[in-house]
Amino acid sequence: MNRIVGWIVAFGRFWYHFIIGDDWTVAAAIAVGLILTAILNAAHIIAWWLVPLIVVVMTGLSLRRAGRKT
Repeated sequence: MNRIVGWIVAFGRFWYHFIIGDDWTVAAAIAVGLILTAILNAAHIIAWWLVPLIVVVMTGLSLRRAGRKT
């Protein structure tokens, strides 16, 4: 039983680090972008471009912040 719980915890930690990583703001922005895209698509507004735009902008901001720390 203890081994199963350990495996579940390790699985959860993997996904947390895979999705959130070092910068939670990027993950939050992508989640907001996905939600906004779903809302816009439900209103019959083409919004496929929103998530790629957010990814590019957030990657740039994340690299800029990382460059300032060094």
